[in-house]
Amino acid sequence: MLENRDYTLIIDKSGSMATKDQKDGKSRWLVMQESTFALASKCEQFDPDGITIYLFSSRYKRYDNVTSSKVIQIFQENDPVGSTDMASVLKHAINNYFERKAEGLTKPNGETILVVTDGEPDDSDAVEKVIIAASGRIQKDEELAISFIQVGQDMQATQFLKRLDDELQKKGAKFDICDTVTIEDIEDMSLSEVLLNAISD
Repeated sequence: MLENRDYTLIIDKSGSMATKDQKDGKSRWLVMQESTFALASKCEQFDPDGITIYLFSSRYKRYDNVTSSKVIQIFQENDPVGSTDMASVLKHAINNYFERKAEGLTKPNGETILVVTDGEPDDSDAVEKVIIAASGRIQKDEELAISFIQVGQDMQATQFLKRLDDELQKKGAKFDICDTVTIEDIEDMSLSEVLLNAISD
């Protein structure tokens, strides 16, 4: 399932990502850069044309065909600032997948979208609606996988991500396509390991 699959990484660059509360006094943003590099390196083995990366806060920016060699440049061009408009960027990434599928440009095993965030989104209901709508557009649950990974220890964010994991089918999702990992789940793992695990779940 890992090969012949596309990978998209959506990275929160809202202002709180500058918080220095990670191991060795590092900021969430620096840890994110290191983990993104590890993830891109791993995905290159399965997806040699590189991964799609979005950075989002109040607005989002998309980078296509990102290989590990491009990751540092992307982080140098961006700084953590703004709010957390997750619904818009997630909707764009999902629609992009279905547009490519309609044109015959997707890989046979579908797509994995990894969303790394440290806070609750500006509009959590809108995020839920985007995921529920996406689940209705696929034929089998493994075609589209969305993994949410929490950085930092915001309790509201933890509760929101658990709802995405556990409650969307009750709200009308056709398939359970969400998987979430929080800090308490991963105390013994680095964020890099978590990102790699999300792919092979």
